[in-house]
Amino acid sequence: MISLTINDKKVEVAEGTTVLQASRQAGIDIPTLCDHPHLTPFGGCRLCMVEIEGFRTLQSACTIPAANNMVVKTGTEKVNSARKFVLSLIFSERNHFCPYCQVSGSDCELQNAAYDQGMTHWPIMPTWQNFPVDASHPYFILEHNRCILCRRCIRACNELVGVNTLGVEERGAKTIVIADLNVPLGESTCVSCGSCVQVCPTGALIDRQSAYLGPNKKLDHTRSICLGCSIGCGIDIDTRDSQLIRVDGDWDAPLNEGVLCKVGRYYPVTDDRIRLTKPMLRKDGRLQPVSWDEALASLKDKLSGSSKIRALVSENLSCETLHAAKQLFQSATKNIKLNLVSETSVPDSLYDTAKQSGPFETTLDALKTADGFVVIGSDLMKVDEVAGFFVRRTIQNGAPLIIIDDEATGLDEFANCLLQVKPDQVQNVLDAISAATRRIGESKANVPGDSVEAFKDAADKSGISTDLLLEAAYKLSNCANPAVFYNSIKAGDAGILASVIQLARVTGAGVVSTKGGANGLAAAQYEITSTIDDSSADVVFVALGDDVPSEKLVRSLEKETNLVVQASYESKLSAAAWLVLPVNNWVEQGGHYLNSSGKLQEARKALEPLILDLHTNEEVIKLVAEKLGEPINDNWKEDLFKRPSPVAISE
Repeated sequence: MISLTINDKKVEVAEGTTVLQASRQAGIDIPTLCDHPHLTPFGGCRLCMVEIEGFRTLQSACTIPAANNMVVKTGTEKVNSARKFVLSLIFSERNHFCPYCQVSGSDCELQNAAYDQGMTHWPIMPTWQNFPVDASHPYFILEHNRCILCRRCIRACNELVGVNTLGVEERGAKTIVIADLNVPLGESTCVSCGSCVQVCPTGALIDRQSAYLGPNKKLDHTRSICLGCSIGCGIDIDTRDSQLIRVDGDWDAPLNEGVLCKVGRYYPVTDDRIRLTKPMLRKDGRLQPVSWDEALASLKDKLSGSSKIRALVSENLSCETLHAAKQLFQSATKNIKLNLVSETSVPDSLYDTAKQSGPFETTLDALKTADGFVVIGSDLMKVDEVAGFFVRRTIQNGAPLIIIDDEATGLDEFANCLLQVKPDQVQNVLDAISAATRRIGESKANVPGDSVEAFKDAADKSGISTDLLLEAAYKLSNCANPAVFYNSIKAGDAGILASVIQLARVTGAGVVSTKGGANGLAAAQYEITSTIDDSSADVVFVALGDDVPSEKLVRSLEKETNLVVQASYESKLSAAAWLVLPVNNWVEQGGHYLNSSGKLQEARKALEPLILDLHTNEEVIKLVAEKLGEPINDNWKEDLFKRPSPVAISE
């Protein structure tokens, strides 16, 4: 530990801590603009300058390491004079109207810094240059007039996401932030994650949806989780007056640490589907509003008089809802088979392996610390994109990437070894890389090296050249902490899974996978599968929730005479239903979700529903059960742990 004095206060910090970090730990405020806790210190704005005994000039607190017996002053006359001068120069460079701005309301860090220094006017007149506004992007706007060139956006695009879309062009007063080779943002390689918008300290990058819907301090904030996929990223839901304003990444969430993809950040806010507000029953050939009593009574009559019933539930529903649905539909009659809507359930092969050997997968945190990757059957820049960000920000620093897939992916251009093979060859390729690793004597498992003949035989079966296989083996063998990421849905074959585990053992890699929808792992724990029975049924009950039904699902069910749809929004499926049961949407109800890392997380209710005649998904399932006289217990958590899981489950 290091001991230093800041403003006559003794502070002890770990070695390597900067003066700025030490001050924050001591509760001493130092103003900053270019600094961000989740980005590498930059030292560009010079606003955080402090006076240190023994130093001839002022030093930037964000870049200078704390030293033993260092004496720091953060608010001397010399320091405050320098900060006002820095701010004066910043104001003079662009068209900032902070003294008159009524929009930010304490959201703008530049405005806050000026008021903290007692500034009420421009000491140096702005240059009044004409800077362009880039409004080509569908989700946010780049306003160069408000930019202070702190480069937070550029560093976030690089360090947090690994995309490197943003940079700078020109020099001096003409310097501007650009996308790629100065193309419009909407035509660039931007992946619309919005990290740049969230870290921007001014209004240079503003969100299209929420820019003028109220300052941050006047919003209600609810920490919850994203339901876009099985990663379960932490989010901050911002609301006001029963309206969803925006979704930000939760910087304190240990999994994603503030990083989101466009699905998590923008889809909830831009979702313009029409809400279902009343129970609807088909009468005289058309759906008509009815009371809940009539809807449930009609459903009871149908179910009681039916000999064959099919039930489908979304894997994006909460643990509580899935557990209640399992009890209802597996006990109401022996002829009910409960399946998933999406047909992407976690394969039984994972559970067969877990039953024999226990958990064999690690958590998604392994992708953050890995120094090499094997990605099998998954396009991480389209699905589970935050996991792709973890990979991209590491491979840009030289970490090797090996891709095994039958289709092109968004990471192909970064691959050291790109092995595009047909699905039936994936297992042979995995076995061949394992054999190549053993052949070069780099196996980390306690197995002898392969003979030349054994390696060549494995290579022949894979259809991949021996040179490429050996290169892949050498790349992995030089990694201290490699990670094997596979799509658990596509790699459901027991043979492929065994080869994935074998490759991980031989290379010393951690095994990671995602599990389909937001609660795909929980559905598998409750043994709700996606093997849909396409045979006809008297009644088909679909608990859709917020999901957009696929065209395949609509085609398979639209001709069912007695189709019951439990959903939040109108869709082709609800239009074809005999009975529609409306429910609250995701932000109007809470519940628990088991992410792909086995972490049980809570999604918190952020809005009170404006539509009063609605229930949550769980409540509707329980209302149906009550009407049918079926008992429903609340042992959802206990039952979640009963089945051996491929990844260790924790709360």
